[in-house]
Amino acid sequence: MTTRPQPVDHELIEAAAHVARSRCRGDNHTMAAAARARDGRIVTAVNAYHFTGGPCAELVVIGTAAAQGAYELDTIVAVGDRDRGVVSPCGRCRQVLLDYFPALKVIVGSGDRLRTVSITDLLPESYVWADHQLDAGLATPLSAS
Repeated sequence: MTTRPQPVDHELIEAAAHVARSRCRGDNHTMAAAARARDGRIVTAVNAYHFTGGPCAELVVIGTAAAQGAYELDTIVAVGDRDRGVVSPCGRCRQVLLDYFPALKVIVGSGDRLRTVSITDLLPESYVWADHQLDAGLATPLSAS
């Protein structure tokens, strides 16, 4: 199910791009992410690359947001270093983002094709972790913990 197009949060893209330009150096940090919390705050982070599968910038921003008391995220975007622009989340990030924030919007595309889509549009027919817990009827979203 595809949702209606949503406005693109250019301030969020610029926040991620600024972090990518100023903080991503070398092979350890190659991606930056920015998320807008429901209260309007922007939270940024970078990935922690490691050959064992270090976390992507989108996953680091979830922890950073929680550390700052922002448990509800509205929109997220990832931007690559070396002026690579907006980069869509990988499959693992899509699943985690869906599990934490099922109503999350994600900025994808490039140039004049930038658009904001629902996380569910990026992961159709998805596995929803909370639906498969023993106490599914009592389950609370991960973002509420």
